[in-house]
Amino acid sequence: MRLFFAIELDDAVRGALHHAVAPLRAGEPDLAWVRPEKLHLTMKFIGEGDDADVQRLARAAGDVAARHRPFELTLGGVGAFPNFRRARVVWMGVAGDAKLELLHHDLELACSDAGFEVEGRPFRPHITLARVRAPLTLDRAKPFARAARRVAFAASDEVRGLALLESGHRSTEPGYRRVFAAPLGGC
Repeated sequence: MRLFFAIELDDAVRGALHHAVAPLRAGEPDLAWVRPEKLHLTMKFIGEGDDADVQRLARAAGDVAARHRPFELTLGGVGAFPNFRRARVVWMGVAGDAKLELLHHDLELACSDAGFEVEGRPFRPHITLARVRAPLTLDRAKPFARAARRVAFAASDEVRGLALLESGHRSTEPGYRRVFAAPLGGC
């Protein structure tokens, strides 16, 4: 099973985010949009794992979560990786100040101590909104980027735990199943 850690968003925030980007969904058919119930913030990709790995990851995440208190995330701003001209992923920006960075850092260390690889790339917190099926031509990328910058969405959500999710791909859209949840200390 393919595993990753995530912060799951509140249903109301997911719904509001889905509604806010509706004009983008209508204007660009070559994007595979993530359904609202699947919107999340990936904290760490693990990769293939088995039941023994799940047990080690659950212990690591439980230890990390117990040391952190709930905190607020701020969502806002649509962007693309690596950029709109060569977009592969369209995302919503996330800020959670030092608390989010510290949670990520501690999770990386705990997973490393449990025998899992440390992520080689810097942590760039975001919520994936869509995956690009085919590269956008310049005449499509520019108007899409302008429309994305006009999306007026700002929300906050309380981080109350870490979830270990299993991903499985059905058709063009990923499906996720929660394998384990670790509440943050105080939850």
